[in-house]
Amino acid sequence: MNLQLPIFKYPTYLDERGLFSELYKESLLKDAGITARFVQDNFSRSKKGVIRGLHCQLPPYEQGKLVRVVKGSVWDVAVDIRVQSPTFGEHFAYELTESGTNTVYIPPGFVHGFLSLQEDTFLFYKCTNEYHKQSESGILFDDSTLQIPWPKLDVPYIVSEKDLSLPSFSAFQERL
Repeated sequence: MNLQLPIFKYPTYLDERGLFSELYKESLLKDAGITARFVQDNFSRSKKGVIRGLHCQLPPYEQGKLVRVVKGSVWDVAVDIRVQSPTFGEHFAYELTESGTNTVYIPPGFVHGFLSLQEDTFLFYKCTNEYHKQSESGILFDDSTLQIPWPKLDVPYIVSEKDLSLPSFSAFQERL
């Protein structure tokens, strides 16, 4: 797999009062060549074992996402669905944790999902386009052709009926 996505580590300051960290800094992204304009912020709270995704919005409403865990940890996954891309169909998977203060940028043209690795995990992400219900789409999280290494947990996965009804990767490709 050759797919790499930009990961940013924001400064974090600890003292006797607690913690302070930047959540977003435009200049840090610009230094990495990312000039995306973010127009919507999203927040999710998940139990341990919850899988959300793999979600996307189809053109012209596709979204880039800047993803960060504020509390807990997730196994974060993105799959390249840009048909002309040399990494089409490849996935990027990375553990994001509250203590790591890492943020990952997922550009438009990817499906995205995550597995909550801890109880009461908070995920915050900025989007480059507003949610558009009619453009909502996705791929079944455990499609065997994607070979995503979802971690095994001591609790069963919790996946919504909506996400369980998402198409396979091959069926999704037929719609592109």
